[in-house]
Amino acid sequence: MPVRSILQLGDPRLREVARQVEDPSAPEVAALVSDLADTLAHWRSTTGYGRGIAAPQLGAPQRIIFLKLPGSQPWPLVNPEITGRSAEQIVVWDACLSFLSIFMQVERYREISVRYQDLAGQHHHIDAGDGNNLAELLQHEIDHLDGILALDRIIDIKSVCTREEFEKRYRAGSPYAPDPTVLTVKNQEV
Repeated sequence: MPVRSILQLGDPRLREVARQVEDPSAPEVAALVSDLADTLAHWRSTTGYGRGIAAPQLGAPQRIIFLKLPGSQPWPLVNPEITGRSAEQIVVWDACLSFLSIFMQVERYREISVRYQDLAGQHHHIDAGDGNNLAELLQHEIDHLDGILALDRIIDIKSVCTREEFEKRYRAGSPYAPDPTVLTVKNQEV
C-alpha cells in the first residue's frame, strides 16, 4: 500500500473525534492498517522518529492506531479504549508526526489499562506501564482518536522547543533515542 500524507497541525480534521469501527475484519480496515504501517515506516526511516500513528492523522476518522516499537512486532489496535489509569502521573517528552518540528513536555499516567480489538475482531486487554514507554505512547495515540493533540497537554509552555534543540539537549535520554540496530543497518547499507 502507498505511503500517505500525514495531516499537519492546523488541519481541522485532527480535532475530530473518530468513529467506532463496526467490522475490524473488513478489507478496508486491513488496507488502512497497511497504509498506516507503510507511512509510519517511511517516517521512521526518513526522520528517525515514529513509534505509532493514528488513522485520523491520515484523514481517516476511524478508531484505529498502529504501533511499531523497536524490536517488537507491528501492532494494530482497533477501537482502543483506556479502561483504567494509575493515580501516579509522569512528565515525558512528546512529539507528533503531525508537527515534528515541535517537542514539548506533557503529563501522562504512569500506567494504563487498554481494551482493544485485533483485525479479526477479537477483544484483548493490556496493562501498560513505562516499560518501552508503552503507556505514554498509547495515551498519545488514543488522544488522536478523540481529537486531542500533545500540544493540549503541555505542562509548561517553557518546555516547548524545536526538533533541533530537542535532539541537541534531550533526545539521548528520551523514548526517541536512536535505535542502535537501525543505525547499524543503515551504516551497513551505505
